[in-house]
Amino acid sequence: MLVAAAALALVLPSCSTTGEPTITIGAIYPLSGSQAEGGRDEYRGVLVAAQLANEDGGIDGRRVRISVADAPGPDAVPAAVGTLHDQGISILVGSYGSTISRPAATEAATRGMLFWETGAVGEMSPSASPLVFRVAPTGGVLGRSAIAFVAERYAPKLRASSRPLRYGVVNVDDDYGRAVAAGAVAEIKKRGLVFSGQISYDPYRWRMRSVVKRLAATKPDVLFVSSYLEDGVALRRAMVRDDLQLVTSIGTSSSYCMPEFGARLGENALGLFASDKPDAGVLNPQGLRPDARRLLERARTAYAKRFGEDMSAPALAGFSAGWALFRHVLAGADSMSPVEVAEIAREVRLPRGGLPNGSGLAFGEVGPSDNMENLRASSVIWEWVSTNRREVVWPPRYSTSPIKVIPIAP
Repeated sequence: MLVAAAALALVLPSCSTTGEPTITIGAIYPLSGSQAEGGRDEYRGVLVAAQLANEDGGIDGRRVRISVADAPGPDAVPAAVGTLHDQGISILVGSYGSTISRPAATEAATRGMLFWETGAVGEMSPSASPLVFRVAPTGGVLGRSAIAFVAERYAPKLRASSRPLRYGVVNVDDDYGRAVAAGAVAEIKKRGLVFSGQISYDPYRWRMRSVVKRLAATKPDVLFVSSYLEDGVALRRAMVRDDLQLVTSIGTSSSYCMPEFGARLGENALGLFASDKPDAGVLNPQGLRPDARRLLERARTAYAKRFGEDMSAPALAGFSAGWALFRHVLAGADSMSPVEVAEIAREVRLPRGGLPNGSGLAFGEVGPSDNMENLRASSVIWEWVSTNRREVVWPPRYSTSPIKVIPIAP
C-alpha cells in the first residue's frame, strides 16, 4: 500500500499544490509487519531530513517530496518498487530490513533506478551495480568490529587465563544473519583466535534449547550472536536456563542493541555487548564535527516536535543517509538522472564525524567486495551496564561510559 507523505520524484521537477517546484523521491520501508517499528523510525528520519533540507531552501530551490511504498516483506518488494517506478520516480531510498534491501536493490537496478540504502546491513545484490549505494555500515563491518572489540579492548581487562579464549558464532540463517556472521568469522580467523565453531538456525522455525545444546558441545568462551529480537531474547533465556557458561557475549543490530531486548531480559542482559549504529540520545556529540553536532541537535528537536520522541538508531540512520543524499549529492547534480546522481555520489567525500550519526561518506568502486559501500560508515559498541540501561563504550570519541567488566548470567 502506498502512503503519501511530504517529499521526492527525481525526474523533471513537478509542482506542489502551492505551485512550488518539487523533486519527488521514492521510499520503500516496512511500515507494517514484523519489522514495522524500525522501518517506521528509519522512514521518519528520512522525512525529517527532507523537512530540514526544505527549510534550507530545498535542492536548488525545489522542495523535496517523499512518496513511500510499504513493503512488509520481500514478496511485497517488486510491486512496491514497480508502483513507484510507474509514478516516474527514478531515485529510491530504503529500506531498514536486509530481507527487503536485497530484492529492492535488484529490482531498482533492473528498472534503471538509483537505490540509496539508508540502514540495512545484510547482503544486497549478487551482482555489482553502479546505481546501488549503501550509506550504513555493512553487516560484515559490524561483525568484524564486534570481534575486534572483544579481542583488543575487553579481553585484556579480564584476569589472565591458562588458555586462550574460544570464540563461537551463532546466527539466523538469512541475508542479514549470514552477512554479519561472515564478518565475525573472518575476523576470528584473521586474528588467529581459537574458533569453536558456527551454528545457524532457521529464522522461521527455531528451537533454542536445541541450539544451546549444540553450542554447549563446542565450549565457547565468547559468543557472537546475529539474531532478531524474538529469537535473540529466546536464545539468551535458553542460555541462562541451561547454564551455558560464557565469559561474554556480543550481538548486533536487530536484537542485542534494541531497548526492548534489555526490557525483556532485565538482569540477564547485564554485561552483554552490541555492535551497531548509535541512537541520537546515546552518542557523545563531542566526537562529531561542529557542523554535524549542530545538525544533530537540530534534527533531534525537529524529530521530537514532529513525532513526540527522540531519534532511535534507525531514525538517526535514516536522517543521516537522507541528509547525505539531499544536501551533499543531489545539490551537486546538474540533472536528476540516476546515472549522473551516481557519478556525483562517487565523488563526494565527507570525513568521519561529518554526518550526525558519526559516519562520513566515501563510496568504494563497483566490485564484488565493496559494491558502492560507504567506506567511512561508523558503528559503535554498546554495553548493557545496568537493568534496562545501555551505554556507548567504544570508540572513545563517541562513548558515554567506560567499558565495564560485568559477569554475565548464569
